[in-house]
Amino acid sequence: MKRRIPALLLALLTVLAGSLISPAWACGCGAMVPDEASRIGVDREASVVRWDGRSEEIVMRFTVGGDARRAAWIMPVPGRATVGLGDAGLFPALTELTRPVHRTRTYFWPRDTDWPFAEDRDRLVGAAPPGAAPSVGVVGRERLGDFDVARLTATDPDALRTWLESNGFKLPDRLAAELKPYVDQKWEYVAVRLAPRDQGRPLSGELDPLRIRFDSTRLVYPMRLSRLARTPQSLGLFVLAGHRMEPASAIGGAAPEVTFAGRITPTGPLAALTGGKPVFLTAIDQRFPDPSRIDGDHELRATAEDTPYQRAVYRYEVLTVGGVPVWLLTVAGALLTVAAGTALLIRHRHRHRRRAGSA
Repeated sequence: MKRRIPALLLALLTVLAGSLISPAWACGCGAMVPDEASRIGVDREASVVRWDGRSEEIVMRFTVGGDARRAAWIMPVPGRATVGLGDAGLFPALTELTRPVHRTRTYFWPRDTDWPFAEDRDRLVGAAPPGAAPSVGVVGRERLGDFDVARLTATDPDALRTWLESNGFKLPDRLAAELKPYVDQKWEYVAVRLAPRDQGRPLSGELDPLRIRFDSTRLVYPMRLSRLARTPQSLGLFVLAGHRMEPASAIGGAAPEVTFAGRITPTGPLAALTGGKPVFLTAIDQRFPDPSRIDGDHELRATAEDTPYQRAVYRYEVLTVGGVPVWLLTVAGALLTVAAGTALLIRHRHRHRRRAGSA
């Protein structure tokens, strides 16, 4: 899979009551389950996380393909969540901010890609409320763009599954077991149906960005449910906080890689998300070759220093002056110096012989 930002989510359910669940198509969030006899794939996921020490806000966007007309997933959150549509302008703005810089490095002697051999080439170098009786409570339900959103509390994973099934969702047994740690911690849930506003239109292309906000004194990114994914996963995060952030551990994946780190002054959609205050942006990529090894949620912490970092694309070129390679000028100068020295030596010897002959 290409770079995705998975996340935090686990797709779980079918929309039609009593329908059979078709095989899950893996995505960064674990498994997205469409309606019967359909398929859906997440071509790309992008996720932006803002944290100010008291509250956390996550904006995610799916780009999907397939022929499903319904699909669903569930997201655990550590506190009472509010849900709305996000600003799609966040993603191109962050992509532009974290784009690698282009620089040139020079070298002296020609290489096999230089004249008189060949042409030069580019190289890439890195320069990073308690549960309601009986056991499930419905905090709210709303229609947001292409999403039908239910905000739930639960004190029992089996009761949560029963509620979902009775309301048109079917929850796989294995996922109920994976939800138990969240139930034990008294987390809440955002259950989402992906359903196009135009009846009968398949889920395809970029969906509306979804924004989820909740109070949290620690920066947490739910990942545990992604362990149910059937194919390798990748995580990409844009983190906006007071300092440069890093995952506390790899949680069973490859070592997280920082692709950008730097303090920015937000404008446009970013200013609306951060309140217009300067903020530190950290972009993080991570691969999960074996999702079953994921052993928890990401907890992010501030690094010891706010060291800036930005990837760079270096163009290597032979050193020139006025368009002429310096090595060529140097060699030519050396040859001229040798030639002049040789001429002086010959002239000196010739004069010496003439004087010796006239003596």
